[in-house]
Amino acid sequence: MDAGAEPDSDVEFLRCFGRQVKLLRELAGLTQAQLGERVGYGEAQIAAVEQGRRIPKPELIDAVDRAVGARGVLVAMKEEVARARYPGFFRRYVQLEAEAVELHAYVNHVIKGILQTEDCARAVFRMWRPLLDEEAIEQGVSARMERQKLFARRPAPLLSFVIEEHVLRRPLGGREIWRGQLEQLLIYGHQRNVEMQVVTMERDEHAGLAGPFTLIHSKDERRMAYMEVQGLSALHTEPRKVSPLEATYGVLRAQALTPRESLTFIEKLLGEL
Repeated sequence: MDAGAEPDSDVEFLRCFGRQVKLLRELAGLTQAQLGERVGYGEAQIAAVEQGRRIPKPELIDAVDRAVGARGVLVAMKEEVARARYPGFFRRYVQLEAEAVELHAYVNHVIKGILQTEDCARAVFRMWRPLLDEEAIEQGVSARMERQKLFARRPAPLLSFVIEEHVLRRPLGGREIWRGQLEQLLIYGHQRNVEMQVVTMERDEHAGLAGPFTLIHSKDERRMAYMEVQGLSALHTEPRKVSPLEATYGVLRAQALTPRESLTFIEKLLGEL
C-alpha cells in the first residue's frame, strides 16, 4: 500500500464523522455555539470537529452524542475515531501495547512516548520535522497521554525499560521540563510492576548497537517485537525474529545498572539540574 493511502482514508473518515455531527446537531435545532455551551467546548472547537480538522476526545464524543440525542450513533464510532489519532504505521502497535501483559523496551534515542510527561511530549512534537501545526501537536500530545493508562491498568502488566544514559542527560524542552520528566521516571520506576534500568556511558561492551526495539507479550501468549525509525515500522511475530531480540534484551539488562542503582542514578541527575 502507498504510504499516503492510509492517512488519506483517515482524513475522509474524520470528515464523514464531522458531517454526521453537523447533521445531528442541526436535527436537534442547535447552533455550533449552543452545542459547544452544552458540552463545555468552544464554538471553534465544534466547528473544527464538524470539518474533520480536529480529532475529538472520547469524552467529547460521549457528550455530543447525549446533547444531540444521537442514541449511541456517535459513540459507536468512538473507537475508530481514537485510532485516527495515530499514524497508520503505529496503530497496530498501540493496540498491542494497551493489551500487553508484558512490555519491555530498549531506549537509545529519546524517552519512550509512554513515559513522557505532557510538557516533554509537547516539546518533542514541536521539534518534529516537517513542522506540525498547533492542532496536530495537541492531538499528538493527547494521544500520547491516553497511552499512559497502561500504568493504571489492572491486572497490572509487567513493564521494563532499559534507557541509555545520554537519553537522560539531554534536557529536551529545557531544564524545567526535563526536571519534571526525570521526576516522572522516578515515580514510574518505584511502581512494583515497573523496572527502570540505565546503561551508563562508561560501559565498554554494548549489546544494543543495532538500535531500539520493544518486546510485547500478549494475553494469548504471543511474543512479538516492534521496531520503528523515521516513520517506518516493523512488527515481528516469528520466533526466528523475536528470539534474538529477547536474547539481546537479556544481555542489555545484564550490562545496565540494577533497577535500584538506576533510580539512584536518575535522582543524582535530577539533583544536577
